[in-house]
Amino acid sequence: MTASIRLLPALALLCLLHAPAASANWYHGNAAILEDEVLVEFWHDNAELAPRCMDMLRTEMARVNAMIDVSDPDSAISSINAAAADDAVKVSTELHSLIDKALRFGPVTRGAFDITFASVGFLFDYEQRQRPDIDATGRALEVVDYRLVETNRRARTIRFKKPGMKIDISGIAKGHAVDRAVKMLIACGATNALVSAGGDTRALGDRRGEPWTVGVRNPKTAGSDVVAWIPVIDQGVSTSGDYERFFEQDGERYHQIINPRTGDSPSDVRSVTVIGPDGIWCDALATGIFVLGIIDGLDVIESLDGYEAFIVDHRGGRHLSSGMTTTTNP
Repeated sequence: MTASIRLLPALALLCLLHAPAASANWYHGNAAILEDEVLVEFWHDNAELAPRCMDMLRTEMARVNAMIDVSDPDSAISSINAAAADDAVKVSTELHSLIDKALRFGPVTRGAFDITFASVGFLFDYEQRQRPDIDATGRALEVVDYRLVETNRRARTIRFKKPGMKIDISGIAKGHAVDRAVKMLIACGATNALVSAGGDTRALGDRRGEPWTVGVRNPKTAGSDVVAWIPVIDQGVSTSGDYERFFEQDGERYHQIINPRTGDSPSDVRSVTVIGPDGIWCDALATGIFVLGIIDGLDVIESLDGYEAFIVDHRGGRHLSSGMTTTTNP
């Protein structure tokens, strides 16, 4: 029995799944994860069960959010940041697996995806338009290294090897959330679906005979303008852009994507979109490629089976991996 099925008592879920079919149709709903709205569209053959599926999904998004929200001092990830430099912190199997997976993206992305970037990232205040000075950045960079996070799978513990370290797994959290949402919809009887949370999207199957189409926002306007549409069938799509949280100061743009080597925001790229079979991989790769830049980023993508990338550079130029397909119309 999967974790998503355990969210309801087995007997109750069995009754739901065997409820009489009422009306096969598309159903829509929304939830929330971190600072983003989760938009859901799915096909179901039971009009009575469909709303209950959405209720289950909202409960699940709230649970995941409570685990990974670094802005919540009571979240599980905040508990790690508060104590893991002093002693190993025991965590849930799910969170341990997420952190362990996040650390593995370090070597895959040549160090560009590093959850310990938070040691520097937490020094930025985007609302107050404040960035750390050179000395503070230098001190924080001394503990930015994913290899300084120690995991023990058997004991399910996380430990930091140096004081002052912080981690933030938001770079894969929404990919995890949309993957979880799709698994729940499958368990609830949905056959086709699209789940979107900000820049992270997951498709279940197709749109009843046609591919889903996911728009890539124009990073220059950061509004409803779309620079390309990507056809998607049973895949994940993640976009990392410099327009989510940012401020400009002294002619420089400071945004939420941090280069773990320098503590600065990369400026050569405006957005990176990755498509592939696993939402978490897409999420991490989009961030890692953004940091790596066009040449090294595309080199990494070309080395991975099943993943493709679409990059918009700081001049508006478009760069596609060899197997990437985009369209101009939805």
